[in-house]
Amino acid sequence: MPFHSHTLKNGLQIIGETNAAARSAALGFFVRTGARDETPDVSGVTHFLEHMVFKGTPRRSALDVNRDFDRIGAHYNAFTSEENTVFYAAILPEYMSQAVDILADILRPSLRVEDFDMEKNVIIEEIGMYEDQPMWSAYDHAKRAYFSDHPLGNSILGTPDSIRALARDQMYSYFDRRYVAPNIIAVAAGNVDWPKFVDLIESRCSAWQQGPVGRQGVRETPGSGAFQVLTKGKVTQEHVFLISPGPPAESPLRYAADTLALAIGDDSGSRLYWALVDPGLADSADCSFHDYEGAGSFYTSFSCEPGQTQENLAIIHKLLREVQRKGITEEELQQAKSKIGSRVVRGSERPMGRMQAIGMSWIYLHQYRTVDDELNAFDAVTLKSIREVLDRYSLEQVTTLALGPLETLSQKGFNGSR
Repeated sequence: MPFHSHTLKNGLQIIGETNAAARSAALGFFVRTGARDETPDVSGVTHFLEHMVFKGTPRRSALDVNRDFDRIGAHYNAFTSEENTVFYAAILPEYMSQAVDILADILRPSLRVEDFDMEKNVIIEEIGMYEDQPMWSAYDHAKRAYFSDHPLGNSILGTPDSIRALARDQMYSYFDRRYVAPNIIAVAAGNVDWPKFVDLIESRCSAWQQGPVGRQGVRETPGSGAFQVLTKGKVTQEHVFLISPGPPAESPLRYAADTLALAIGDDSGSRLYWALVDPGLADSADCSFHDYEGAGSFYTSFSCEPGQTQENLAIIHKLLREVQRKGITEEELQQAKSKIGSRVVRGSERPMGRMQAIGMSWIYLHQYRTVDDELNAFDAVTLKSIREVLDRYSLEQVTTLALGPLETLSQKGFNGSR
C-alpha cells in the first residue's frame, strides 16, 4: 500500500496510506497537544476544548455539525490524551470532500461564550461520571501519584474546581497557541484519491496560522515511589495500581516492553492471570505498557475483595520480583509475540486502524511504518532485549495506589516502597 506525504506552506503536514481495494476511507486531524501541555491554571482545558470544537463554527451550528456528519453516514468522534487530541471520521470514499470540509471547519471553532458556559456543566458531569468508576478513578490517581510534578501527571479531565474557574479567553489563548498549522497532521487511509485529498486539505487549511511547536518537560522519570491508600466507603472492591518506569515512545525497546507486559498481565494465559484470576483471588488483573514522548511506564493493576488485597499485593510483588530477576521464559515470549502479531494484523485490516497507527507513528517518530515493519519489530524481540528492558527499568521500582473501602495497607517488605 503506497505511502504519501506533503507539507503545506504554513507547516501543516499531510500523510496517507492508500489502498484501492478498500471499501471505505478514514481521515483524522492529529493535534499534538494534550494534558501534559497545560499549566495548573488551565487544568482540563484540552479535553474541554475537544468538546467545544463540536459546538459550532462561523459556518455551522452544533446541530449542523452533527447533521452534516450524519448525512454522509460518517462514523466520527474525537479523543484527548496526555499528549494528543485527535478528530476523526470513517466514511465511504465518495464522501471524502464533505468529511474534510466538516472536520477542517470545526477545527476553527467559534468558541462562543454561551456555549462555553453551558458546556462547563457537561464537563463537570463527565468528571463525576468517571470518578464514579472506581478502576478509572484509581488509574487517574495512581498516574498522578507516579508522575508527581512531571507534566504527564496532569489530569486529562481536570477537576470540577479547575473547570469552574476556567475562562473562555483562557481557552481561546490555549487554542491560539496550540492549534497552529505546524502542530497538526492530517492523516488518511483506505480508498483515498491522494492528489484530491491533498487539494482538499490545502483548500480548507492553507490559511491556518503558523506558530511555534514542541512542548516542555520532555524527560524520563523513575516515578515518585509513593504508597497511597484512598478510602472510598461506597466502593465495594479494592482497586490497586502499581506503576513502574519503562522506555519512552521513541525508544526501540518499546517493542520488548510491550511484549513483556503482555507476558506478565494479559487477560488470559499470563502470569497474573494464573496467579490471581484463575484461582479466584482477584476479579481482574492486568499489566500494560504505556509509552509517551520522553517517558514510559508499566501499569500493573488488580481488583478484588478488600480482605484479599494484602495477600494479592504480596503475590504481585513476588511475581514482579521473579520477573525482574529471572525474566520470562521462551514459551511466554513466543505466546506474547503471537498475541501481539494477531492484534497488529487485525487492527490493520480496517482503514480506521491504519489511519490511527500511521498518525501516531508520524507524531512520535516522524516515520511511516508498515504493518510488516511492526510485525518484524515484534518478531525481533528476544529474551536478551527483554533482559535489557528489565536492567534499565526495574519493575520493582513501583508507585502504588489503592482505592476502595480499606483505610490502611501494609507496605512492609515491598522492594519498591520508599
